[in-house]
Amino acid sequence: MLLVALSAGAEQELPVYPGAVHTRIGNDLVIAGEYYRLAYFTTDDSLDKVVDYFAKHWRGLGYPTVVEGDLQDEAVVSALYTREGLQRGVVVRRYLGKTVGFCALRDLWVRAPKKPGAGPVKLEGTLFSQDITTRDDPGGSQHRSSLVQGSLNEVRQRVSDTMTQQGFSLVREAGVKVAGEQRFTLEHARKGEQVVTTLSHVDDETTAVLQMWVGSDRPDALPNGEAVRQSRAAYEREQRAKKAAKEAAP
Repeated sequence: MLLVALSAGAEQELPVYPGAVHTRIGNDLVIAGEYYRLAYFTTDDSLDKVVDYFAKHWRGLGYPTVVEGDLQDEAVVSALYTREGLQRGVVVRRYLGKTVGFCALRDLWVRAPKKPGAGPVKLEGTLFSQDITTRDDPGGSQHRSSLVQGSLNEVRQRVSDTMTQQGFSLVREAGVKVAGEQRFTLEHARKGEQVVTTLSHVDDETTAVLQMWVGSDRPDALPNGEAVRQSRAAYEREQRAKKAAKEAAP
């Protein structure tokens, strides 16, 4: 099993296409409660050649293998390693004259333990939700994509109220228009944790919510406390500037 291999220091390998440089996407990921490893590669070889390589390779090893897609612009090749409880797969697409492949290793037997209290908030009226968790040291991060019932402003208020109830403080809020549609970004923090929420209009009764929770120092290497201080100071400067502009207006 994937976890056993990890603990033993013998990491299970991702699918590899000969002659291509593979780039890992994060370390170990948890998607909808399942363990994954992901990577991508590009090659000048045709899509047919890439698909044929993986299909023949896995079938030659005796693994049940499935090929799906139109085999012109996109295809998916996957194999079940029944004894190990693993699924290896490759999603292949043509892009700008090259073939791009996304390789995946999925553990079929082990599910990630739930960590109550950590991660993005759960909102009332959620119609759909999916989590992706990284387990990079020292603390990892979690991303949640949700479709929530309610208008943009209603869901925005719901997010703010829920974050406040869980002990988070608002350190920054910004609103922009993208393709004519309003979008909001909220940054909340409490000791050792930060949550960035982006809310986008879908229709009058539905809002898309993307949240990122960080349980360690920020990617910019600032300690959490300093990052929160700087974000709060920037937010306060913005509010003072808006107030001054409003007072100066005729």
